[in-house]
Amino acid sequence: MKLIRSLLALLTLAAVVAATGVAWWLHRPLPLRLAAVEVSIEPGTSPREVAQAWTAAGVDTSAQALFLWFRISGDARRIRAGSYALERPTTPRELLEMMVRGDQTLQTVRFIEGWTWRQVRQALAQAEHLRHETAGMSDAQVAAALGLTADSPEGRLFPDTYVYSRGVSDLTVLRRAQQALQRRLESAWAERTPELPLNHPDELLTLASVVEKETGREADRPLVAAVFVNRLRIGMPLQSDPTVIYGLGERFDGDLRRADLQTDTPYNSYTRRGLPPTPIAMPGLASLRAVARPANSRALYFVARGDGSSVFSDSLSDHNRAVNEFQRRRSP
Repeated sequence: MKLIRSLLALLTLAAVVAATGVAWWLHRPLPLRLAAVEVSIEPGTSPREVAQAWTAAGVDTSAQALFLWFRISGDARRIRAGSYALERPTTPRELLEMMVRGDQTLQTVRFIEGWTWRQVRQALAQAEHLRHETAGMSDAQVAAALGLTADSPEGRLFPDTYVYSRGVSDLTVLRRAQQALQRRLESAWAERTPELPLNHPDELLTLASVVEKETGREADRPLVAAVFVNRLRIGMPLQSDPTVIYGLGERFDGDLRRADLQTDTPYNSYTRRGLPPTPIAMPGLASLRAVARPANSRALYFVARGDGSSVFSDSLSDHNRAVNEFQRRRSP
């Protein structure tokens, strides 16, 4: 009996020592072999593989010990997929809690109102920690991957700031931007003025892209939209410089010449009536709403004052006077 009591005492002591060691390890910050340790956990990754990924990336501890902690915690199956980063030593308990909460390391990329698809591609190429699946794809291939029937995603993305986890595909970001645009376009179309001379949401989108490029002043957008809507109603060419510039593409050197206005292209709204064949940029929400519900105006002309605002005129004679005053800098 004495021997059995001694063995039990030794086992109890060993258990206490082991428990104390585990408790100490769980609350001890794990050293990092690098200034920052990053791990991307894909859906379906096992807890053992998660533990191995952390130690391989630079957490200085035993992968087996991490895995056993994940198991005995009861939270191993609650670890969320995503991108995570450590920039300071963290305890095993904190590490697990971070993954269970899904506290990912996130990045952002911003698409600006009025940007063309070419500018969007440049922003994606420069975005950090983004998987560049579209890098070798043509515009038509990207459009097809987004479920679009168009030859390009031009104008079919909503300008906004998009948050993504590290290692995400750029197609994922583009799909979110395309879906965001579609929701807002459908909403604008549903709220449109009944007598609007547009037959399809795509026509609203195209005209909104022209309005977006014509003015950066939100208060003027409904009036600019009214001018173009009025021109469409009477069959007058839109006569929009931004459409001509878009048609020139990389040939445009920053100086729009009279010869450019007279050279016919599918996007030259001086030589062709009606809307351009596609959007020419990404319109923001204000431009979509401006085209859906333009100002109640009979204006057919506008000219920039030079301070960001415009002067609107109902007649050509009034417009010419405004041009003389604000562009030619001489009295009528």
